[in-house]
Amino acid sequence: MSADQAINILVTITLVELMVTIGLGVTFADVARVARNGGLVARAALANYVLVPAATVGLLSLFHTPPLVAAGLLVAAVCPGAPYAPPITAIAKGNVPIAIGLMVMLAASSAIVAPLLLHVLLPFTSAEELPSVDVGRMVGTLLLTQLIPLGIGLTVRHVRPLLADRLRKPANWLSVALNLAVGGLIVGVDFHLLASMGPIGFEGMSILVIAAAVIGWLLGGRGRDTRKAMAFSTGVRNVSVSLVIVTASLPGTPAVTAVLAYALLQTVALALLAAAWGRWTR
Repeated sequence: MSADQAINILVTITLVELMVTIGLGVTFADVARVARNGGLVARAALANYVLVPAATVGLLSLFHTPPLVAAGLLVAAVCPGAPYAPPITAIAKGNVPIAIGLMVMLAASSAIVAPLLLHVLLPFTSAEELPSVDVGRMVGTLLLTQLIPLGIGLTVRHVRPLLADRLRKPANWLSVALNLAVGGLIVGVDFHLLASMGPIGFEGMSILVIAAAVIGWLLGGRGRDTRKAMAFSTGVRNVSVSLVIVTASLPGTPAVTAVLAYALLQTVALALLAAAWGRWTR
């Protein structure tokens, strides 16, 4: 088994386990409460599926990003619904229930929307160097690895809430261990690519992280706590889904390294922002 195959298998297992874990901690009432707020849902869709991808395409063009790196960052841009958005929202003293509802709805919808967006947007950044996107295969993969496991977790939570409570803590620890293993394996295999990105690459990614959070804040509607939830739900992209896409479609390329670099940068930057915001609020 090659290193690329091992990475693809590990990130797939990580995503499946992560989606089940998310479902174990969320009730259908949490999701329904957000779903009933049509204006909030519409603004979240606009922020995550229109404005953030559009801003990403603009920044990639402005920085003349190499095609494979651009592809990795674009994949991250079209994949919202990260499981770290609610805890980061909590650190910032934002509305955590809304962050949870947005996370589930965005994670579920991205299984279908993200492949379609990539099919449309990749030609703007990649020219002829990238293979075409098999939308049907990608949708099928994300349904199996993202939507179905999420549904299983939600169902267990609804039918057997005490069992879900017992499973959540070990499932969270397993998620952390799997994510560390994925990051360590990719860094070990592609460290030379990570080191070659340079300060300009990280500067561009920093601007993108800030732009995504600002877009979420501006479209958050009324209420400071709700706007915080939208800001971090939009700012934190779903790296697990992104890695499943790039390791399957572009294995062993700078696209994989770009997604990992973006993951590290957004986690540190947004966690620091949330901590400062939370202290200022208190």
